[in-house]
Amino acid sequence: MEERIHLRDRARGCLIGGAIGDALGYPVEFISVSAIHRRYGESGIQALECDPKTGTAIISDDTQMVLFTANGLLLSEARGKRPVEGWIYAAYLDWMRTQGRRVKAEKLCWLNEIPELNALRAPGNTCLNALESGEMGSVDEPINNSKGCGGIMRVAPVAIYGFVKGWDEERIVRLGAEAAAITHGHPLGWMSSAALVDIVYRELNGASPRQAVEECIAALHRIYADDPWTEKLTKPMERALELADDRMRTDLQCLNLLGEGWVGDEALYVSIYCAVKYADDFDRAMTVSVNHSGDSDSTGAVTGNILGAYLGYDAISDKWKETLELRDLILEISDDLCAAENERDARWMEKYAGK
Repeated sequence: MEERIHLRDRARGCLIGGAIGDALGYPVEFISVSAIHRRYGESGIQALECDPKTGTAIISDDTQMVLFTANGLLLSEARGKRPVEGWIYAAYLDWMRTQGRRVKAEKLCWLNEIPELNALRAPGNTCLNALESGEMGSVDEPINNSKGCGGIMRVAPVAIYGFVKGWDEERIVRLGAEAAAITHGHPLGWMSSAALVDIVYRELNGASPRQAVEECIAALHRIYADDPWTEKLTKPMERALELADDRMRTDLQCLNLLGEGWVGDEALYVSIYCAVKYADDFDRAMTVSVNHSGDSDSTGAVTGNILGAYLGYDAISDKWKETLELRDLILEISDDLCAAENERDARWMEKYAGK
């Protein structure tokens, strides 16, 4: 019983942490760091901004797609009859429907009825274009050559689902890659997503962020031993670990050496730096992860996934949770991912099995 409670705390921390980073970075996603400083002062944005109409800190498409990833995983659990990635793809088609796009497929996700998820929150063109093509991309049959961060920012639920199912590490990592490859075909797009899933999986097992990253690097070389892109991903991951120990450079200088986060691998490097350097300081990790000139909501989201899985939900200050949009829904989805078979009540079955 204690293990189940502990897992739920980490799983909640992972998804809520990601949503916090997303909401914190969303207002500054498309502006330079100099513009951030002009607007918020030299320290940059330090707290969640609330929408004056709703009083909540708005999430972006990053968290929307995290929720639909989780929904796809739970559909596969409840309905089966097709590969897991096929159910994730079906859930993404439902997400596309919420973005005002035409979808011929049957509506499957109860999330489609949530008003806040039927809102345009800067959806990624790569995701939309790939899904509108009518084809499902995969690692072996890529749909494009994109390595954008639209893959990595949505796959954290795969780690939780695989951990709860008791899958071995390689199966979980490969599913993380396939979930991203549905829309992002470049190896650095799906392999960086596989890396995030592996890091979160190890933290669910109790590893620290640094330990998880170090072990992830070794695992990627084992799982993708013959792929020439493995070294191209893992070398900068090692560099991010080195920079996390650098006391001569400022955080912004270090982030500038790792990239801006618009592509999946750079979002991973930035997030590794923030989560490892500030492993015991969620507040600082979050603010550092978004105060730069790049894709602030995605680097914030991935950092939050990593650090939230390590620290757990209860360790995150209430100041980040109180105004977070869809907080209760995110917690509900997280708990659904963690539910053992004897905990699946009638409401769980209605949501995912259609009964």
